[in-house]
Amino acid sequence: MADSADSPSFLLLLPSPQSSLSFTALKTAYAEDLTQVLKEAAGWSSESSQAAILDIAVACTNLKNSYAGLVSDLYKLICVIAAKESINVEDADGVDVRIVLLVSDMLVPTNRTLQGPLIDLETVARSGRQWQFVFGSESEDGQKLMQNFLAVKNGHHGHGHGHGHGPEQVDEAASRESRPERAPLSGGSNGHLSVAVGGTFDHLHIGHKLLLTMTALALVPEEATTSERCLTVGITGDELLKKKRYREVLESWDDRQKSVWRFLKAIMDFRAPGEDHVEVEEKLDSGPNGHAVHIRLGQTLTIKCVEIWDPFGPTITEESITALVLSAETRAGGEAVNEKRAELGWPGLEVFEVDVLDAQEDTDRSTASSGQPSSFESKISSTEIRKKLWEKSTGKV
Repeated sequence: MADSADSPSFLLLLPSPQSSLSFTALKTAYAEDLTQVLKEAAGWSSESSQAAILDIAVACTNLKNSYAGLVSDLYKLICVIAAKESINVEDADGVDVRIVLLVSDMLVPTNRTLQGPLIDLETVARSGRQWQFVFGSESEDGQKLMQNFLAVKNGHHGHGHGHGHGPEQVDEAASRESRPERAPLSGGSNGHLSVAVGGTFDHLHIGHKLLLTMTALALVPEEATTSERCLTVGITGDELLKKKRYREVLESWDDRQKSVWRFLKAIMDFRAPGEDHVEVEEKLDSGPNGHAVHIRLGQTLTIKCVEIWDPFGPTITEESITALVLSAETRAGGEAVNEKRAELGWPGLEVFEVDVLDAQEDTDRSTASSGQPSSFESKISSTEIRKKLWEKSTGKV
């Protein structure tokens, strides 16, 4: 899924959840708003050649470093709603959903632009992103959040920057309010300067988005350090995928790399137009992991998309990496990486496991059985997306 000038684009502002972070509590708080907005976005997507973009900014001011659980359960809730309402959130014919977290939902004058996915309301409002409509919750907290956003967006607050659609369009969003409208991944850690994640990332779907978001959350926030930071994404090389099912519609490495970068930019880069320059350099060095695309984002962060040819990738060629993000079903891969690093005399990586998404409404993270495959797991897999695309292209069902 890709951003383009032709993509219908929406923003949903959600107030901070209460102290309870169970899936059931989040469903009660957000399901109605999410359902209505997803339906709205899906309707626009059906009339467009591009996927509809839905940015969801949820306040997390009541949380104490429980960001990972909130993102995971929100994506899960979206999966549940999408399955129930037959809304496509999987590919370029559907709704491209991205979640960021608001560490401040109040108007606190500042000249800084935070780097997502932990961000503040002012940065979002001043970003210049061209949303057709902005939706909010009818709750008291939701209305305050919308009012604060509009105050900045419409230039009624201090140092607001110019924006794409102007006050008229955003005011229309406010009139539709009745329709729904800095800490690391690990609470006990100060975050990492170099974090890695790996995968095929074919036909980028919600499971990939969760994995990439968790990787970004594991980094030391930009404002907390002057040191260089690195987010490394190992992306499987084309030659290793020749035996994949429905390989006729499998995306090339270049396309998969671009999808990964577009998503990371969408959740991390909220700089205003004219300030959002990025430096991109393709590396073609000899040796393992020699082919990579390095992208400079902001003052201290480099995103490295590396073509990998084995299960280890840069984790055993770059000692500076200190953390690895993976799904619970690939836990053994993390153990193998640390065994290899131990053989090299290198420190082991801190491993963060990300839950596999499922569509079982009565399942909380605290009670889910770790590592168990779910009925929804195959539904959002790249293989199933390829199968659907192959059937569509060949007329075979």
